[in-house]
Amino acid sequence: MKFKIIGMLLSLVVSIPLFAYQEIVVDLSEQKAYAIEDGYVVFEGRISSGKMGRETPNGEFRILQKKRKHVSNLWPKPNGGAKMPYMMRLTNSGIAMHLGYVPNRPASHGCIRLKKGFAQRMYRWAKVGMPVYVEGRASDYLDGQRFARDYYGDEYGIVDYHD
Repeated sequence: MKFKIIGMLLSLVVSIPLFAYQEIVVDLSEQKAYAIEDGYVVFEGRISSGKMGRETPNGEFRILQKKRKHVSNLWPKPNGGAKMPYMMRLTNSGIAMHLGYVPNRPASHGCIRLKKGFAQRMYRWAKVGMPVYVEGRASDYLDGQRFARDYYGDEYGIVDYHD
């Protein structure tokens, strides 16, 4: 009887998943990034993607490297030196997610800038090897802003409310 109870408990423990499936989805059309576990958004935040002529590429990436205090070797040109704290590298050609200035528009050289607080949280949550899906078009976001400004006038604004 004692072995039967231990066996039942053991089978119960084995059937509980130990790790959630995690991924990051970056929507350029919304200028937002989402941290997702097992299909549910656990937190989200505003981003600033690449500006016209330096667009952030779409596709499926993996976090190749994480570095708490990173300095760019590309920007500003020619010798680099821009601080990119909480850097999570997506490509070997210079595309990464990192803490940076996030105006209400695409403004980077191709990287995905994350707001203060959001960048630190994403950095702690994300793991090397985690999938990152980048989709949408930043120009859709800009078109939506232009439409709202034309339709509602100068009194229109985007409110960025977070608890």
